[in-house]
Amino acid sequence: MELNQTAPPPTSPLPETDGDETCRMEVTGMAIDGVTLLICLCGLLGNGAVLWLLGVCIRRNPITVYILNLAVTDFIFLLLMGTSSLLCMIENASCSTVLSLQFLKSLFLLSLFSYNMGLYLLTTISIERCVSILCPLWYRCHRSRHLSAVVCVLLWALSIAVIATVTSLCLLHEHEHCQIALIVMYVLNFLIFAPPMVISNVILFIKVLCGSQKRQPKRLYIVILLTVLFFLIFVVPLSIWNFLQQFGYSIMSYQVAFLLACINSSINPFIYFLVGSCRRHCSLVSLQVAFRRVFEETGVTTISS
Repeated sequence: MELNQTAPPPTSPLPETDGDETCRMEVTGMAIDGVTLLICLCGLLGNGAVLWLLGVCIRRNPITVYILNLAVTDFIFLLLMGTSSLLCMIENASCSTVLSLQFLKSLFLLSLFSYNMGLYLLTTISIERCVSILCPLWYRCHRSRHLSAVVCVLLWALSIAVIATVTSLCLLHEHEHCQIALIVMYVLNFLIFAPPMVISNVILFIKVLCGSQKRQPKRLYIVILLTVLFFLIFVVPLSIWNFLQQFGYSIMSYQVAFLLACINSSINPFIYFLVGSCRRHCSLVSLQVAFRRVFEETGVTTISS
């Protein structure tokens, strides 16, 4: 399979063997897929808890709207990757072709949709928090109560439009059109969304270190900083890997690239819990209490009123 045509999710279909050929199981591939599946299951449970707590148990505010949408995005990505890894393990163990190339392309494009949405949301969260500490009075007076919901709808529409365009070019046209579409998508992501996200978080980091904003929700800022940091560490390699694939270069196994992306989508609920549960004595509290400490701090709830 040519990965640079449209790199599939973490799966590596094996050719069917003839009757006199020995079936050789790819132990390394099976191990990576097994770890990926386990991480996806943990991530699905964690993001499911986030959806339940923020959607039902905790009072809605501007930041929880974004976090809810981010949890939905991560849930979709983990569901796709977990399904792919499971089917790959079945295929590898049975030495038969279970997944078609068209199915792999579709699964990969859907995973790109979740990746784009996560990037858009993190950029929006970072910019909004940055504005709230640089211009607090203006932010409180001019921010619409329904701004978060409107922005999320627009971001979903943008992500759907981008992936629909890429999908139409990758599934219905020649490889060259797909290659150009993917390159343009990644260039736009890196030039339009990534720089504001990084700059905003540098400002947040400086503010947290200086400690000049005593009434600001520092736990929330730490959560945002860690979420963006892990996104850059675990998801950007997938983008770089696929971008270089379009030019025939490879820096790592695609299974490892998707494994890292699954770690990123699974780790956010644990970040929320650990930051919310640790105080001076680092005592662990219930999941709901930890989430309330992060998302119902004074600086957040005041803005929403």
